[in-house]
Amino acid sequence: MSLAIEDLKNFLDNSPTSWHAASQMGLRLALHDYTPLQESEKWSLEKGKKYFVSRNGSFCAFKLPSKEIEKCLIMAAHTDSPALKIKPNPEIVKDNMTLLATEVYGGPLLSSWLNRDLAIAGKVLVADKDGKIEEKLVMIDDAIVCIPQLAIHLDREVNEKGLVLNKQDHLRALVGIDLPKEKVLETLLRRSLSFHTLVSFDLFLVPIEPAKFIGASGELLASYRIDNLVSCHAAITALGNNTESPKFTLQMALFSDHEEIGSKTEEGAYSTFLEDVMTRIFASQKMNEEDRVIAKSKSLCLSMDMAHGFNPNYESKYEPSHRPLLGKGITIKYNADHKYATDGCGASFIVKHLHDLRLPYQNFTTRSDMGCGSTVGPITAHQMGIKTVDIGCPQLSMHSCREVLCSQDYIDLCVFLTHVLKNELS
Repeated sequence: MSLAIEDLKNFLDNSPTSWHAASQMGLRLALHDYTPLQESEKWSLEKGKKYFVSRNGSFCAFKLPSKEIEKCLIMAAHTDSPALKIKPNPEIVKDNMTLLATEVYGGPLLSSWLNRDLAIAGKVLVADKDGKIEEKLVMIDDAIVCIPQLAIHLDREVNEKGLVLNKQDHLRALVGIDLPKEKVLETLLRRSLSFHTLVSFDLFLVPIEPAKFIGASGELLASYRIDNLVSCHAAITALGNNTESPKFTLQMALFSDHEEIGSKTEEGAYSTFLEDVMTRIFASQKMNEEDRVIAKSKSLCLSMDMAHGFNPNYESKYEPSHRPLLGKGITIKYNADHKYATDGCGASFIVKHLHDLRLPYQNFTTRSDMGCGSTVGPITAHQMGIKTVDIGCPQLSMHSCREVLCSQDYIDLCVFLTHVLKNELS
């Protein structure tokens, strides 16, 4: 698994946005003989073969069984992370300084974006001289921007009363000084891309610091977008590790974009993406409606999002007997209101396989007097009627520019997923 953790670092460094992540996963699965599909084209699917398809920043890979489909195993995660998105008309000039206006995407720890080297990444729509529009991915890392914080001399109580940021005024990125007053962003894009006309774009600010092993023994991994690219990469690794075709289980990995903003988009977990893919798979195998319902009743979705690792500097924020520790194994997540989809029946499946592998595991639930986040798990359970369990690796500094994971927890997740795939939901 040492190769897997090194590839995880590479994956994190080359996936600054959900679109980059989808592209990176496609490249990796193509090396394992997965065939790319297009939603806009007819599919010809064969038993025992492997495929993948993207819908914008969402990604779905699947392996058909060699015999009839009796059940499905779905590994679900999400490709997006909290960030700062560049506004459509972003350039602002203040005296001799040019700034880019941003808006907040999801729920980032805003303070972590200040005083940090930031690049511009995302996708752009450009046209050639004949007006033909093409979509391109971009990562501008040769024109670093930053969001400067006010000096403590001008904000004397910041350390005592805490940092207060106005999202409209205080999160504009400094591009440079004495620049032309128009088309600054387009000029930067032309450094990386060749195009006739810039039509539109979806661009974010992203930190450029690469993923690094930290800790006294290098046992921890620090990076941007650990939440939730770690889960995506673990699932891709498990699919690659399993070279044999399953006999009766449709194996799927679904990575949805826009989880951090509620999932209610054309490619989010609330969309028809999973249902559309499954419908086409079932149709290719000549399954009738009753066959489909029976298969779903025997199926399982492993919803994999990161868990709140115990931060010893804030002990009072955790339920005393449910404090996931870094390096102590996969975390099973519970919530009475089903913000996490786990119930006792689903958890028993996870615990059984972890016992078989002699892997440690932990349980997590929030304090009764605190709110709980959610995942794609309850959405998938509701939309598809499939038993769903929420699990994940514990991490620190969730939703910051620099999150922290224990490498062993990631390795345990890879081993667990590989085992479950090989055993076909036994």
